[in-house]
Amino acid sequence: MQNRMQVLPEVTKNLLIINVLMFLATLSFENFMYGNLSLFPVQSPDFQPYQVVTHMFMHGDGMHIFFNMFTLFMFGPDIERAFGPKKFLIYYLGTGLGAAALHTLVQYIEISQLDPNTMAYMQHLFTPTVGASGAIFGLLAAFGMLYPNRMIMLLIPPIPMKAKYFVLIFGAIELYLGVSGKQPGVAHFAHLGGAIFGVLMVLFWRKRGERF
Repeated sequence: MQNRMQVLPEVTKNLLIINVLMFLATLSFENFMYGNLSLFPVQSPDFQPYQVVTHMFMHGDGMHIFFNMFTLFMFGPDIERAFGPKKFLIYYLGTGLGAAALHTLVQYIEISQLDPNTMAYMQHLFTPTVGASGAIFGLLAAFGMLYPNRMIMLLIPPIPMKAKYFVLIFGAIELYLGVSGKQPGVAHFAHLGGAIFGVLMVLFWRKRGERF
């Protein structure tokens, strides 16, 4: 683990550091951080345009940041070395913004269909979204496209699987959970948005003849 940390490429390492620092700041200034840097629905009076970026560096609890940063730690280095640091940063932020865009669109439609006089409307209006999960799913999509036949070991359950099947299975699960609503409180369409925008970005770069 120590050797891996020493050879982490710069962008991946700095993203890890920024996310951890933001989480520590949230522990100390919880109300300010969640109230200002989380992503609120566009219909909410608490919404600010900069939140589409800042929410990517916010996390809800220790398990949330652990799994996101563990995935960044495991998959980020290979992708950054393939893309190069500048393109990797563009990709990471781009998939995070794509995730926010799809999540915000779905959220806007859901809120528009609610009666403004109900508690459900108010709960939706003032429930923020946090996390790097959209960008993380973008990384998973890129890894599956760049290294489709590489074997990876799942944590739960602990079984080996080719990267391409791993990405497809997780994408299908997120689509099912998002449409069915069987796991409320999780931004499934943000996850899907990150993966979709990731695929589109890789395809666009490949069409331009760029090699990774």
